Amino acid sequence: MTAIAAAEAAAARRRDALIDTARELQARLQPATLARGAWEQAKIKGADLAEEAVDAARARPAVTGGIAAAIALFLARGPLIELATKTRANRAQPKAKAAKIQARVAKPVPAAPTPPKPPRRATPRRTTPQARKSKTETTS
Repeated sequence: MTAIAAAEAAAARRRDALIDTARELQARLQPATLARGAWEQAKIKGADLAEEAVDAARARPAVTGGIAAAIALFLARGPLIELATKTRANRAQPKAKAAKIQARVAKPVPAAPTPPKPPRRATPRRTTPQARKSKTETTS
């Protein structure tokens, strides 16, 4: 083999290697492949975080219970505030007064009467030229 033939064979091998590398890169950079890899990494991370959270909860059950109670109180704050204000109002007032309030609350509130509409303003009638003529003829 001559030097030229050897160089051409080497160039062909390198060209084939470059084409194979380009195809491999193309396969790696496809959106589906990237998304699949990201999803797998996210699943692994999530599982690790869940394991760490369970271990931390087992190590400190009192803290975990306190955090759970705080979250529950935060989520139920509206109904709890209503309950507290109703209880406080009932304690502060005598029972008779509380019964009046309950009766007042139970009754439907009548709708406010609508104000009367203002009277319509009389607009002068337009007169046609013929009507004006006949009006002037009758007055003269």
